[in-house]
Amino acid sequence: MTRTDYCIIGGGIVGLATAYQLLRLQPDASLVLLEAAPELASHQTGHNSGVIHSGIYYAPDSLKARFSMAGAQQTKEFCREHGIDYAEPGKLLVATSELELARLGQLEDRAAIHGLPCERIDASELARREPNITGLGALFLPDTGIVDYRAVAQKLAELVVAAGGQVVTGAPVTSIREDPDLVHVGTATADYTCRRLVACAGLQSDRMAELAGMDIDVQIIPFRGEYFALPAAMSGYVRHLIYPVPDPALPFLGVHLTPTVAGTITVGPNAVLGMAREGYPKFSVNVRDVARYARFPGFWKVARNHAGTAVREVRNSLFKASYLQECRKYAPGLRAADLLPFEAGIRAQAVRRDGTLIHDFLLAETERMIHVLNAPSPAATAALPIGAHLAGKAVLAA
Repeated sequence: MTRTDYCIIGGGIVGLATAYQLLRLQPDASLVLLEAAPELASHQTGHNSGVIHSGIYYAPDSLKARFSMAGAQQTKEFCREHGIDYAEPGKLLVATSELELARLGQLEDRAAIHGLPCERIDASELARREPNITGLGALFLPDTGIVDYRAVAQKLAELVVAAGGQVVTGAPVTSIREDPDLVHVGTATADYTCRRLVACAGLQSDRMAELAGMDIDVQIIPFRGEYFALPAAMSGYVRHLIYPVPDPALPFLGVHLTPTVAGTITVGPNAVLGMAREGYPKFSVNVRDVARYARFPGFWKVARNHAGTAVREVRNSLFKASYLQECRKYAPGLRAADLLPFEAGIRAQAVRRDGTLIHDFLLAETERMIHVLNAPSPAATAALPIGAHLAGKAVLAA
């Protein structure tokens, strides 16, 4: 039995940032971080587009807006301080229809509310800046960046260990029990007691909360984000991140072209219902995961409300030609042969029993526990301020 002041469940970037921020607040505290996978940042952190988001999409009163804008600045500062490569190519939000042009205007207004640098450009200027991209107009966000979040997560882990924390991988949590004075956490190989627990379990966040005896009204529905990559010879195909104008009714940003710090240009992701929370190869199925959401009424309500979108996403997943059409709306020169295989990601989307898709960050708390039930994109961008927020809520009185 190991006794600590704090136990963090989850070795993704949010869990690591929380551990890092806690030990900055209380340098003498004892802390253990438990990660089920053999390696840190194995799931959402290591399978995203690597974008440092500006925060333009999010409602001014949302945690997403607050944390992503602060997180963009803090992430860049963290990278500079610790020698982690990042770049700021900027993002172009490209409108390809009159409806999207109208939405572009709304996003321009939101950028002004947030105080984000933003430039509206017309079709001819778009073509001048990006000869391979076509649209009726675009918004240019110069501060949008790119980074390898696995590298950020690894540095956070190193700093946690250097500050005296323990980071334990290959330690899936099997039990959580809260007493008046302590929280008891069991794994397959060891047991822990702590005075405060923070669960940042991502794709398993609902299960961790239920394991702890919490009565929650949400369930995680997994959505696969399938990517392609352009050939190395097309590494200069675009200079900026190229995004479509998103549908405000959906929590996904659409298929985009993203230069990476490794020099690749990725294409994607789509957002198709996943048949496994942690199954990355195409057609992965976990019967337990599927049976869980099939019994959940909120899933069926989401399916009915977004049936048209679901059909389109399945078609795009099954047929490269259909996926290609999503890209060719703004990059008409792309061919099917240009889309090379690339590893998929899986997004944890929290859904309420009534079918509401939860767009913002969501916490559930008891006297000694905090469970992060929803930490959608831009959680990687926002990890440092999210971690500071969670650490501030969890910190023990001196």
